[in-house]
Amino acid sequence: MPSTEQVLNGQPDAVSDAGPAAATRPKRRGKRGSAKRGRGRPHKARGFPAATFEESLPLAQAIQQYAAGQKVRRLTIFDKLGKSPESGPSRQLVSNSSKYGLTVGAYQAEHLELTEDGRSATSPEAPPRERLTGRFRLAIENISPFKRLYEQYKGGKLPSQQVMRDFLMDSGLPEEEVAECVDTFILNAKFIGILRTVAGAERLLSIEHLLEEQTSVPITSSTKANEHARDSAGTPTELNWSKICFYIAPIGDERSELRQHSDLFLSALIEPAVEQFGLKVVRADQIGKPGMITGQVVEHIVSSRLVIADLSFHNPNVFYELSLRHACRLPTVQVIRACDTIPFDLEQFRTIKIDTTSIYSLVPKLDTHRAEIANQVRRALSNPDEVDNPITTFLPELKVAMADGGGV
Repeated sequence: MPSTEQVLNGQPDAVSDAGPAAATRPKRRGKRGSAKRGRGRPHKARGFPAATFEESLPLAQAIQQYAAGQKVRRLTIFDKLGKSPESGPSRQLVSNSSKYGLTVGAYQAEHLELTEDGRSATSPEAPPRERLTGRFRLAIENISPFKRLYEQYKGGKLPSQQVMRDFLMDSGLPEEEVAECVDTFILNAKFIGILRTVAGAERLLSIEHLLEEQTSVPITSSTKANEHARDSAGTPTELNWSKICFYIAPIGDERSELRQHSDLFLSALIEPAVEQFGLKVVRADQIGKPGMITGQVVEHIVSSRLVIADLSFHNPNVFYELSLRHACRLPTVQVIRACDTIPFDLEQFRTIKIDTTSIYSLVPKLDTHRAEIANQVRRALSNPDEVDNPITTFLPELKVAMADGGGV
């Protein structure tokens, strides 16, 4: 009978061919063969933990809770957790906690202890900024592929997962690891708070943005969007108006139907449609309080290279802002829900109708609607002096002069 080791080495016939007396020789050849097969193809450790940061956090939190953050026996802490220290999940928890840099000590170590960042990331007494900084370092910055994704996409909309996978493959991560790596990165970013839904789209905020929030007044969704806009495009006085598309839309309170509608149109239609023209879309709540006509809003109305006005819901602020744009004889594109009637004064001018009756009528036509918007944008920008609106029709001599580079 071949030995277990001989079978594992792929040599079960060696004993039967050479006889019992040669039983030890295949064992030696097996070792040399194994070494030979291993040369040139060393095992390469994966570049990221096999679990999310949130899933790896309980061990460090238990050390904080039961051992006051001090060094503790491995058997003791797992007893407190009610888990067998030798089970597969327990060993994996120790390994992942160590890979994230939360704890020191392997799954066979007698003692486990927190790292400095692990202590900051889990201590209930740590200042919020310190806890956030520690978690960011552990969950993102110290994990090489996660850091590359963060540096590549911070400050903007998160691209599709396939785009992120391609980026990681181009940077050298093995193809079989990229999908899991992207999934884990997204979950980590969401857990620590740098991945948020802003204006209907998932955006990867910078850690500096979050740290500023920790020292400022309570943040509303409007001010979050405002800070994001300032991070991405600078302060209003520094804006390059030739690169701005101002989106006039009914906004409403957070979670209202108006807000959901506006967020959907912004992320699914407006931004994708104008991206090819190199324009940055800005909405009123990103520069001021919703529903208020501020100086900065007026400045965007009269200075932006393009305005897209959403006439849905017949919102009075939208029509007021649109009239200012019309008076300036500047390029404007109009959209509206198909269920809303176009006001009499505007019905003879091109307005793109979007069927929002149901998700089943909207989703199949998203590409068509984007193409319609892009086509109107192209026409408006190609000949900005030939603007067609009620003001230019009935008062053709009225014109506002624009300074070079934008602005009145």
